[in-house]
Amino acid sequence: MTALAKIHVLKSKARLDDDTYRDILERETGKRSSKGMSEVEQLKVISALEAIAPKQVGQTVAGSYAKKLQALWIAGYNLGVVDNKSDKAMVAFLRRQTGLDHHRFLQDPQDANKAIDALKLWIRRETGNPDLFIRDQNQPALHNDHRFQVCSHIWSELVKRDRTPVSTLTAYLLERSGHTDVSQQTSADWISAMNALGTLLRTCQR
Repeated sequence: MTALAKIHVLKSKARLDDDTYRDILERETGKRSSKGMSEVEQLKVISALEAIAPKQVGQTVAGSYAKKLQALWIAGYNLGVVDNKSDKAMVAFLRRQTGLDHHRFLQDPQDANKAIDALKLWIRRETGNPDLFIRDQNQPALHNDHRFQVCSHIWSELVKRDRTPVSTLTAYLLERSGHTDVSQQTSADWISAMNALGTLLRTCQR
């Protein structure tokens, strides 16, 4: 196998989109195409891709902070702020905020906080709700739960449009989960509720 062929095999193995792949080429060689690279440059790219591919295969999200970033991204989608909930769109956002090629590199706390805080600020600005993802010691625990905050905001938008499926958010959550108290909601219950409410909101916005 030629070095050039190996580069393309590793690109596929690492599941890199074209922009991310070309960013890596530019970082390693100053060129955004593998054509015309010297042998030394090709070897540098191969080394860089080999370091990436094994970590990427079989993983949807990696990195110490990536799950938190992904959860916020999906919350933004359910809130009607993010148009595309895919990992590819999230990675593009991450690259703009931190310069990192992929969320699997999101290990440094400064990089992580920069991306996460930027996403929170964007969501607050677009929704007009400064209380999203905020913790207030004067509020009960439920109101400090970011998942409840997301559900509450979406519910308020549905109320404005007279599109709520039942009379209150509490009744909706309990009806969906089968619990007798909202504090009994599991993580799966919250995710299901946020996704369902997000679907209702996007239907109203069409």
